[in-house]
Amino acid sequence: MILHKLYALFFAIFLGVVLPAGAMAQEAEAPTVEPRAETGGAQTLEDILARQRGEDVDNTFRSEATGDPNSAAAIVDQLGTRGGVADPELWRALRFGSADVTVSTQSPAAEILIQDSGMGWLVFREGPLIKWGGYLLLATFGLLALFYLFRGRIRIDGEKTGRLIERFPPIERFAHWLLAGSFILLAVTGILLIFGRVALIPLFGHEPYAVIAAASKWVHNNVSWAFMLGLVMVTIFWILDNIPNRHDLKWIAVGGGLFKKGVHPPAKKFNAGQKMIFWSVVILGVSISLSGLSLLFPFELPMFAATFDKLNMLGLPQLVGLGTLPTEMPPHQEMQLAQAWHSIVAFIFTAIIIAHIYIGSVGMEGAFDAMGSGEVDAQWAKEHHGLWYEEVTGRKAKDAEPSAAKAPAE
Repeated sequence: MILHKLYALFFAIFLGVVLPAGAMAQEAEAPTVEPRAETGGAQTLEDILARQRGEDVDNTFRSEATGDPNSAAAIVDQLGTRGGVADPELWRALRFGSADVTVSTQSPAAEILIQDSGMGWLVFREGPLIKWGGYLLLATFGLLALFYLFRGRIRIDGEKTGRLIERFPPIERFAHWLLAGSFILLAVTGILLIFGRVALIPLFGHEPYAVIAAASKWVHNNVSWAFMLGLVMVTIFWILDNIPNRHDLKWIAVGGGLFKKGVHPPAKKFNAGQKMIFWSVVILGVSISLSGLSLLFPFELPMFAATFDKLNMLGLPQLVGLGTLPTEMPPHQEMQLAQAWHSIVAFIFTAIIIAHIYIGSVGMEGAFDAMGSGEVDAQWAKEHHGLWYEEVTGRKAKDAEPSAAKAPAE
């Protein structure tokens, strides 16, 4: 049941809800069950009903009923199970990983024939993950549409001067577009893979989707390296300019002027909103890269067992009622947890980038020029990044700007 609880914890993180300690891991009261003797040790009606209600059912009556060779009948006796293990008991031992399995191959985890926790992962992936992930993306588009409807495009208040200032040199723009382009490919192929069963197969059929899925998987796996390279580059280029400062508080206090015309809080090269985007990209990018590497190399780079060990040492799982998390897991469970975490982070990441793309394109006049040509109009710089404008020009942002005919571009 521990992995089911972990999926529940991931679901809570995905929704962004701060739950009271232990609420997600609260155990359902044990149902009143019939005596096991009356069912011969098999599950009872109450077990079945409890499972249908979504309650946790103690499976020890199965996991521990895997036979006993010491109880085998004598070799001359015709009664009893051979070797002390009946067929149902053998299958239980295989399911719960307690069977003594010998294999001829040396492949990792080859002795795992049945992996019981896969059902919990499948239910989570095809249920809450797809449902709430889809809602998050739809809500993001809906909120941006409403914002555009009521606020419109954020335009430059003053007159454009025609005088251009370099905002980002070519190497920084290359890093940005490498990261942005690879992320878009990863997001599109990831969505095709995760929504394929519920959306694309009914639309196109199994065979055409098989081609789409195979191509998406190849692109997703290989473009990931470009994404990680771009992430390293933008982090190195911009981390110092994205350290929070006191001006960010003023920017946040007035909402960056996004909701009211004529409001231009002071900002250096990056304002508070851009810093939020930057640190979201760095934190989520590192997390999604690590889980992605774990999926690409499940036998070489397991992620969750080591993480759980550190969390157990800090006492955090016990604090929220999860008890002690497992620190030894087969590769199958590692991959299931990594895939669940990878998908949750991807949905949140995608929603943030959708908002970033909106502001950087149709949402704000002149914003695309910063990453398009690398140059912005002086008036745009004065209004949106006044402190940075003063640093690069040596002029006060409130002073009149000389025309392009009288002064060369910086």
